[in-house]
Amino acid sequence: MPIKLTKAQKKTNYDQRLCRLLDDYSQILIVAADNVGSKQLQNIRKGLRGDSIILMGKNTMMKRSIRLHAENTGNDAFNNLVPLLVGNVGLIFTRGDLKEVREEIGKYKVGAPARVGIVAPIDVVVPPGNTGLDPSQTSFFQVLNIPTKINKGTVEIITPVELIKKGEKVGSSESALLSKLGVRPFSYGLIVVSVYDNGSVFSPEVLDLTEDDLVAKFANGVTMIASLSLSISFPTLAAAPHMFVNAYKNVLSFALASEYSFPQAEEVKEFLKDPNKFAAAAAAPVAAVDSGGAAPAAASKVEEKEESAEDSDEDLVAGLFD
Repeated sequence: MPIKLTKAQKKTNYDQRLCRLLDDYSQILIVAADNVGSKQLQNIRKGLRGDSIILMGKNTMMKRSIRLHAENTGNDAFNNLVPLLVGNVGLIFTRGDLKEVREEIGKYKVGAPARVGIVAPIDVVVPPGNTGLDPSQTSFFQVLNIPTKINKGTVEIITPVELIKKGEKVGSSESALLSKLGVRPFSYGLIVVSVYDNGSVFSPEVLDLTEDDLVAKFANGVTMIASLSLSISFPTLAAAPHMFVNAYKNVLSFALASEYSFPQAEEVKEFLKDPNKFAAAAAAPVAAVDSGGAAPAAASKVEEKEESAEDSDEDLVAGLFD
């Protein structure tokens, strides 16, 4: 016969387990568990078994245990979890990839009907088409101002109607209509609201960032630093290449406007003196490329003609003296 634990013993065991998990795991997902049933939570536990552990509990108890553990260990980073424990939330301790764990959690969402009084998490739109209901059910549609017609002995919705807006409470008429239509518009599951990683807390949207997004953000940051450095004339690694180029342009401008010169300015001065020389030099290789080897072929043909002409002359002279 199992020993029944007292409330104090249960709290002590819970506190010890939470502290042990805080020491063993450096990554924690804070998840909202509104409208999640016990069977659904059990399936999620099975899906995460191996590298993740789900811990639910009262917020006051979790906050107290975390604060005491932070004081005992001297690790104040644990206190970053305390402000996140608001509402019906739980903790998922994991050693796996955070993005993969979140995707695994999303697989266990369950459809739910629109119950009276709950706040709609999404917009609910009734599509046009045949409902399969008999004409006696038209009163539901009339109360909700949904245009209908009778088609082949059944009620047919003419146009799509936004029945419930996100954030609004579901009324009795809306709930009854969706129930008659057999529509379960909502789906519920554990939703990641915050991520704790080695003392840092960030939004779950960060998990959706790809390497290209990070590179783009880094490049944007470098551009902003370079612009600020150039505007206040403060040298930084980001602005150094631009400063060198601008300095070269200034010195080159001075060299062109005066008799002062340096090796990098000589070619520019030569170009300004005689641009046609550079144009001809640039056109020569282009012409050779455009010909596609025709010029060398023509030259070889000329050489062959000259050789054949010399051979014919020799044959002619030899024939005169035979």
